[in-house]
Amino acid sequence: MTDLKDKKIGFIGLGIMGKPMVKNLLKAGYDVTVSDLHQENIDICVAAGAKGATNQEIGKTCDIVITMVPNSPQVKQVMLGENGLINCMTSDKIYIDCSSINPIAAKEVAAELAKKGIEMLDAPVSGGEPKAIDGTLSFMVGGKQEVFDECKPLLSAMGASVVRCGEVGAGNTTKLANQIIVACNIQACAEAFTLAQKAGVDPHLVFEAIKGGLAGSTVMNAKVPMMMEGNDKPGFRIDLHIKDLNNALDCAHSVGSPLPMTAQVQEILQYLHNEGKGSADHSAIEQYYEKLTDIKLGR
Repeated sequence: MTDLKDKKIGFIGLGIMGKPMVKNLLKAGYDVTVSDLHQENIDICVAAGAKGATNQEIGKTCDIVITMVPNSPQVKQVMLGENGLINCMTSDKIYIDCSSINPIAAKEVAAELAKKGIEMLDAPVSGGEPKAIDGTLSFMVGGKQEVFDECKPLLSAMGASVVRCGEVGAGNTTKLANQIIVACNIQACAEAFTLAQKAGVDPHLVFEAIKGGLAGSTVMNAKVPMMMEGNDKPGFRIDLHIKDLNNALDCAHSVGSPLPMTAQVQEILQYLHNEGKGSADHSAIEQYYEKLTDIKLGR
């Protein structure tokens, strides 16, 4: 197998997640060229050892192109738009989309790229900014087994878990399932700990009592302390979770799968967005209950 460190890696999209992912590729010894809509993001990555370029230059010169952009329209624009990379990539190159998008859109992009012989993996991540920084993201990947096997070392430089879930689209379907579970878990925590405080029991003690039992979860351990501190600094923004749940609902409508819990928590997130909390951490779901009960959890 060819050493991927002999290949040129292109990375498009240097936001909260993209910048630390690029830095981890550089630390692992990869040759990385980057592009972003904001020059300051490019400058940060160049200072860490990357090279800056346009999207088109990346498509022409890089062997593997990675995107980390907000949603399906941006992926389609970068890859299939008027100046899309499909027009400058050749059949010996691989495209990896790490964005969280609708799996139907991922399949559409893959189908267009396949006409030119370009292989694609959809490889969304879970873990948010903290795990992007320390290189312990979880990758959920869709695509051909042989393409996955070739690219796994590259993804492993940015993540602690890299799992192939099926063909293209399976990665984003898995990510939607992940996002449903996270959102509903945060809502359940907010509801349960609000109940405890309203009933006169210290929520800090409730947390200590139940975190090691069946109700304990990574979500609870990460988000309940934030709720009780009144800390809504974003690790994962409400607006991004709204985007993911919209994709989940769209996909569910397409395949005929019921998502009543998802629809309910989506309404809470949308309420918080309308209250100016779109850039807050999704743990701010607790603030919806705060408005209903007039208490501040744990304070």
